[in-house]
Amino acid sequence: MSESSGYNVSYDDAGKVQITEADAPVTNDAPVFDMAAPQGACTSTSTLKEAARAAGQSELLDKFAADYPTGPHDQPQSMCPAFGSLRVGLRMKRVATILSGSACCVYGLSFVSHFYGARRSVGYVPFNSETLVTGKLFEDIREAVHDLADGERLDAIVVTNLCVPTASGVPLRLLPKEIDGVRIIGIDVPGFGVPTHAEAKDVLAGAMLNYARKEIEAGPVAMPESGKSDRPTVALLGEMFPADPMMIGAMLAPLGLAAGPVVPTREWRELYGALDCGAVAAIHPFYTASVREFEAAGRSVVGSAPVGYEGTAGWLANIGAAFGLSADKIAEAQNAVLPAIRAGLDANRIEGTITLSGYEGSELLVARLLIESGATIPYVGTACPKTRWSQDDAAWLEARGTRVKFRASLEDDLSAMEAIQPDLAIGTTPVVQKGKEVGIPSLYYTNLISARPLMGIAGAGSLTEVVGQAMANKPRMDKMRAFFEGVGTGDTAGIWNGTPDTHPQFRAQNLKKIEKRAKAAKAAEFI
Repeated sequence: MSESSGYNVSYDDAGKVQITEADAPVTNDAPVFDMAAPQGACTSTSTLKEAARAAGQSELLDKFAADYPTGPHDQPQSMCPAFGSLRVGLRMKRVATILSGSACCVYGLSFVSHFYGARRSVGYVPFNSETLVTGKLFEDIREAVHDLADGERLDAIVVTNLCVPTASGVPLRLLPKEIDGVRIIGIDVPGFGVPTHAEAKDVLAGAMLNYARKEIEAGPVAMPESGKSDRPTVALLGEMFPADPMMIGAMLAPLGLAAGPVVPTREWRELYGALDCGAVAAIHPFYTASVREFEAAGRSVVGSAPVGYEGTAGWLANIGAAFGLSADKIAEAQNAVLPAIRAGLDANRIEGTITLSGYEGSELLVARLLIESGATIPYVGTACPKTRWSQDDAAWLEARGTRVKFRASLEDDLSAMEAIQPDLAIGTTPVVQKGKEVGIPSLYYTNLISARPLMGIAGAGSLTEVVGQAMANKPRMDKMRAFFEGVGTGDTAGIWNGTPDTHPQFRAQNLKKIEKRAKAAKAAEFI
């Protein structure tokens, strides 16, 4: 770390202790809380927001509104946002998780977490109307935290309020900050305040960085298991393909720099290593809370990422400038990698028109890489907001005729695909589903695109095979559509001996009932 930064990290001897995955609380060891409790009913976003403000949560909601500004839709159109923060905690060694929310929500989050490979239990503190309104729920949470805290097995416990407890004002901030050496991190991740699960990762990462930063300010901390680099480091902000940090490290080496930890981290000590950096690379540009903590520690933040030829050249120049390196040093690092990237892009061309959308936060980077590979990208949609760290990528894309839509809704993505009729649609599950229905080859972004290396030499050509194979499926798609032509859609899907009676009068009757109830509910607001 630079001595001139004014923010130095001191390490103690605790770093000699090895941390292994076996230390993490696994399913059989973690406490299982009683799931038999009345389930809360889903409520409208506006009602929950009003309840939260009435319960004294205005400051929290105002902070969410500033950090994660909404767009055409205020509520996620995909999975519950709390999945993002839950997944971050479940991936960390020696970290336990407790959820506070309606049983149906906790069940769904637990299910999808294990579907994605969680290796430990998700703690749950049940509640009913009485414990919620009397404050007993908070006491139950505090008791659960005390029961779970074990400094021999855990570094931290993350307690997360879901929608109903947040709207009811359950004050996780009043939990003890530490119990028997175990850090207690309380966060609120309501669907009516955090727009996407990608941004929920930032909610937890930011809270952990804040805690770690205060520990550093208080005195020496445990060194990360990987030790301290003998070179200044660049912390990497945003989850990425495992090979990407290694590629970034190789590109930084000619600058005399090293890649630091990736935030969100995989163990608590890495938070210290991340803060013990010379600069931060905002690979994913929406980590607003995390950026705030790094800036509070005096760290400069560099946007974009080393993707493609121009992206890598610009990123290395910006990183070099952040460390005050000479133009000759920067040119040396660029010359060490750019010719190989150019050769890789030239050898792996992509011909065709592609629409691209997703909610991971790396959509603009992928679009840049595809364009430099030869593809035409008229539309990029991302569920994440526009930030100062994504401005350069957006400007680069727009200069090449790409329309960039931040906070894109599903309707935006579908409209773009249907209007453009691309050779390939890359998007979320419903976009892929619709694309295949109309005969457009489609790829699921999360599993098939973001699960590949994007940075540096490894990124050049990494998407060519999967994209080319998908585009080549167009004749098969046309053949399948022709085969199933005439079998019907919606209520008439399938093969019928005659035309089914859909009874439109019943639908009209039910629609009138729904409209009548909506009017009554609207009138009740003014009583």
